[in-house]
Amino acid sequence: MDSFAVRLRRSLDERGPLCVGIDPHPELLTRWGLPDSPEGVDRFAQIAVEALRDRIAVIKPQSAFFERFGSRGIATLESTIRHLRDAGAVVLLDVKRGDIGSTMAAYASAYLDPVSPMCVDAITVTPYLGLGSLQPVIDAALAHGNGAFVVTMTSNPGADRFQHARTADGRTVAQQVFDEISQVNAGAAPFGAIGAVVGATVGDTRHDMTSIN
Repeated sequence: MDSFAVRLRRSLDERGPLCVGIDPHPELLTRWGLPDSPEGVDRFAQIAVEALRDRIAVIKPQSAFFERFGSRGIATLESTIRHLRDAGAVVLLDVKRGDIGSTMAAYASAYLDPVSPMCVDAITVTPYLGLGSLQPVIDAALAHGNGAFVVTMTSNPGADRFQHARTADGRTVAQQVFDEISQVNAGAAPFGAIGAVVGATVGDTRHDMTSIN
């Protein structure tokens, strides 16, 4: 199988630069005239898959909105992932996992190992237990030709208190994350397997993101 970077580049070239989320939260289900239930989530996902699967480069299901219905919601998520990938879309699962040791290795196996029914092209992860805690995900992504996007700068209340804090060498925590991602991606082509999540509403231009390949 081609690497994540190659698949993503091809999908962007063929389908354009858009990433669309599948987020069946209660308010959206209501606006669509669907019940806030496993059946409603399943129907919502079916409609979204049919509309998006062969048109959009990257599709990003939010795992939490499926997980809240337990095994039935997870079954819908598995089906959604399978149909999207079969249609050639790049699937980025928004799970924002972050832990240490064997737990992080289990997350990596669940989402990035091709033998798993939940395997996707890439997942979102959080680095604030230390970027080193993400090593099992990075290793799995590289081993299986998949990817990960590291939450780095967000606009949620209170985020800047942590992300803009200064480390001993004067860099912000966010800048340190950017720099460490760039080291993982060094020499990769057409770009690296590890990306950064930067909130569209952050409005901050004081960080150097140019080194992330």
